[in-house]
Amino acid sequence: MKSEWIVIKEGSVPLRCWWSKPSQGRDEIGEGPNRVALVLPEIFGVNNWVRSVADRLATRGIPALAMPLFSRSAPELELGYSEDNLIEGRRHKDSTSMEQILTDTYTTICWLNKQLDQPQITVIGFCFGGHAALITATMTEVSETFNFYGAGVSKTRPGGGAPSLELLPQVSGRLTCLCGTADPLIPTSDRQAIQAALRMQDPDEERLRYVEIIGADHGFMCEERESFAAEASALGWRLLLESLER
Repeated sequence: MKSEWIVIKEGSVPLRCWWSKPSQGRDEIGEGPNRVALVLPEIFGVNNWVRSVADRLATRGIPALAMPLFSRSAPELELGYSEDNLIEGRRHKDSTSMEQILTDTYTTICWLNKQLDQPQITVIGFCFGGHAALITATMTEVSETFNFYGAGVSKTRPGGGAPSLELLPQVSGRLTCLCGTADPLIPTSDRQAIQAALRMQDPDEERLRYVEIIGADHGFMCEERESFAAEASALGWRLLLESLER
């Protein structure tokens, strides 16, 4: 595996990203189409844990690019998980719009297409990155999306407007939304709304899937947070890798 910081300059703002790629190619995922992962971070930026997600994917033979979501207000944001860091991250989240998210993800997707031969792109997002991942799922270039505990999708949209959940009719690829029942940021009413909206678009759940994890709190995937849950994280990783290695 080789990992490094790179700056993508082709878009409206420079994007400082973490690029992880297998050193020996895709030997662990066998034959089939090129696959690449685009990782969208929590409100804490492309920090140590987000980079570790990209690195972990690369060790499985899957190139992964972790990109920032706040390049206009905090292009090199790397925060921990203290209360002060939470306040700082939310400040940048509140100044971010759906248009900015789509513009920047399109820039990174164009860059990925130049690095690989017609890759199938899976977008993976956590927390606010999960919300952003649902938005990017509307892009025809995205073949699959994993939204890990993306709060607010049933009630809000970055920058204002109708709730992001109303974008589901524009999603042409596969989408998995994972929520924990102990997540205070995604209460029961929100989880029910997400599940109902997904089923309305895909009653057989062959393309749009809702996964609810009993007892899991917000941030259950992240080993550096107090809310980390080993069993829930293992399930999340299993579902993700099964999809990427399908």
